[in-house]
Amino acid sequence: MKLLKLVTLLLLLGSASFAQIRVLIVGGGSSHDYDRWYKGADAATLERDGLATVTYTDKPDEILPQLKDIDVLFLCNNQPLKDTLLRKGIFDFVNAGKGLILAHAAIWYNWQDWPMYNFKLVSGGSRGHARYGEFTVNIKDAKHPVTKGAGKKITLKDERYYYIPDPAGPGIKVLAATEPDAEGKVFPSLFVVKHPKARIVGFALGHDAASHELPAYQAIIRNAVKWTAKK
Repeated sequence: MKLLKLVTLLLLLGSASFAQIRVLIVGGGSSHDYDRWYKGADAATLERDGLATVTYTDKPDEILPQLKDIDVLFLCNNQPLKDTLLRKGIFDFVNAGKGLILAHAAIWYNWQDWPMYNFKLVSGGSRGHARYGEFTVNIKDAKHPVTKGAGKKITLKDERYYYIPDPAGPGIKVLAATEPDAEGKVFPSLFVVKHPKARIVGFALGHDAASHELPAYQAIIRNAVKWTAKK
């Protein structure tokens, strides 16, 4: 009987340790092929080897009912989330210690009527970017779990986002940053927001195939899902 109980316990522990992370990707809006790169490519990347189960939506009214059933909310949307109950639900989700990934367009200063989004969740934001083209991103903290397997630098074609931290916000830890531009300016490309309860990752890259098909990009989003989900 004791042996049976021990075997049962080990099986339960094993199944818990290999439980798939439940991720909701929220896309939609202009300027990006969300169905191809987030609903398609990124979902496949995250589901590879059984890491996660991914649901995608570009319909804001589908987000709130799903928050109770997921571990990580992956926002990449370029469309507004106007519903006040949804906005509260997202903050409640984060304050409950769940994972949040803010990808590409989601770190933009898009919502003038929702300043707390950028202030508390993004700890800043981007109001512009350079013309699409090639540049290099340097990994600043190769020991962080989110940068594992990303190498020392990433050279790619994308939009160089001008993300600037808000000095009054919760603050960020920069994990990767752009090489200096023609004016010598450097901008964070990958960072962790110092939220008191949740793990939040901001990732500026992701305009099209040049990012989403890159092994370093894929490693980062898989790592970000694991880390924000506390797995």
